[in-house]
Amino acid sequence: MTKKGEPDDPKGLLYEAYRIEGITKPECRTIFLDWALSLPDGTEPAPVIERLLSRYGPAASAHPMTEVLTEGLARSGPPKRRGGWRSRPRGPA
Repeated sequence: MTKKGEPDDPKGLLYEAYRIEGITKPECRTIFLDWALSLPDGTEPAPVIERLLSRYGPAASAHPMTEVLTEGLARSGPPKRRGGWRSRPRGPA
């Protein structure tokens, strides 16, 4: 495992999560959300999650945080447009 304060986990949230005995999946989801929200603007999460999985996953394949990271990787992708009105060209009235 890596140490606290690495570039992909500057607050050490995931590092600490992997060290908590008996941590649950819902707790890991909360930690993951905090981690994801603290990523710098414009950071694509998928490559970061892949690096974290390659560091933590092999030694902790059964850990709930590994499962949450795997799910986060599967769900990350290009942003999708949500709601709102699109302006449409209007023809003559």
